Amino acid sequence: MRRREFITFIGGAAAWPVAVCAQQQAPVVTLINARSAHAGAGLALEFRKGLGQTGFVEGKNVVVEYHWLDGHYEQLPAIITDAVQRNVAVIATPAITPASLAAKAATATIPIVFGVAEDPVKLGLVLSLAQTGTNATGINFFASEIDAKRLGLMHEFLPKAKRFAVLVNPANAPTAEATSKTIKQAAPSLGLELLFFDASTPADIDAAFVAIARERADALFIAPDGFFSSRSAQFVTLAARNQIPASSFSSDMVAAGLLMSYGTSLADVFRQVGVYTGSILKGAKPADLPVLQSARFEFIINLQTARLLGLDVPPILLARADEVIE
Repeated sequence: MRRREFITFIGGAAAWPVAVCAQQQAPVVTLINARSAHAGAGLALEFRKGLGQTGFVEGKNVVVEYHWLDGHYEQLPAIITDAVQRNVAVIATPAITPASLAAKAATATIPIVFGVAEDPVKLGLVLSLAQTGTNATGINFFASEIDAKRLGLMHEFLPKAKRFAVLVNPANAPTAEATSKTIKQAAPSLGLELLFFDASTPADIDAAFVAIARERADALFIAPDGFFSSRSAQFVTLAARNQIPASSFSSDMVAAGLLMSYGTSLADVFRQVGVYTGSILKGAKPADLPVLQSARFEFIINLQTARLLGLDVPPILLARADEVIE
């Protein structure tokens, strides 16, 4: 306690600062994401924008507790147990399926606002998209469902490539399994051989690139994962060093220097999770808020990276790209 607050307290409870009282009475939101705090800073801003659309301002009439896992998914049980024991107002899990599932398993009463890469009905988070029938709602941003589309775009970009390395994070099992299943189904029709590699730590990523080079893979498909998105600089450095074309779901990784991405805006996901969180704080029930689905997807090419790799970008792909980074 700061000295000024202590003096005010002993002078009389009625004189307790109004701002302190308001903050103590403010609802608490627990937000969980797999990224590092640094990589999640911009997304946190979008979440706060969403809250603001419903009249909530962090530090004024709502308290947000951020838990940036930096890939440490093993921390989820303790974080969620603590949130449930304290009966927080909302558990927000934008763009992190394991946290969404763990929260749903831990409580049937505390509202959960999720952002998941997979079908939330198949995951068991909701009964239907229109009427969730549970204490959870949110947005499906289709990262896993569009894996086949991204693989197809890579094939068009690299028609001579036949051996594709696929990097998944086993610590994010739901997304890793969904990605593996989807592209295994898509690969035969494209005439591609898939080589799967696991990584859950920065050291694992380094080791995976050594193995990928040893196996002489022609390209790298990076599975959707918040931790991977936090390691953009590492991926860009290793991909350049090994001269391997790589694709990601995350546009941030292409802006950092990877070859291409195909996916939706995670900024939109965080903002919408913020809007739904604010709506629930105002009294809406998750069961009455339909699950939203991302409708806008972006295909982004880093032309500078293509030149460094000695690749000619097919004109048809340049014409289809939503953004070309020069």
